[in-house]
Amino acid sequence: MQRAPVNPWNWSLKLGYNQAEIIERQSRQLICAGQSSVDAKGLPQCLGDMRGQIDQTLDNLEAILTGADMGLKNIIRLGVFTTDVDEALKNFDLLGMRFGPINCAPPMTLLGVTRLALPGLLFEIEATAAA
Repeated sequence: MQRAPVNPWNWSLKLGYNQAEIIERQSRQLICAGQSSVDAKGLPQCLGDMRGQIDQTLDNLEAILTGADMGLKNIIRLGVFTTDVDEALKNFDLLGMRFGPINCAPPMTLLGVTRLALPGLLFEIEATAAA
């Protein structure tokens, strides 16, 4: 798979994402359902802790990717949903700590929502990956 960023402006790079990417020579695509801070039984974890929920959500996303023989470097698009945009943005360094070292900045949308699927959840990520 080859990736080519498209950034007519560079402001989004400071936030850790490209405006768009051209993806060529992919052979497999993985569409992930929204991942959140739940355990193996689907029970919410890290209640009231945005940072903990983001970290757990990323762990869960990586587990899905690993199950498909992929990793974070294969993500080509992220959809992020949160009940508190300001608090989520304060903790976006967690995304930077995972995506930065692998030099991956997939296009991303961040949306504020009134609630997520389960009470207590503050953060959710949808991802599309390709190999």
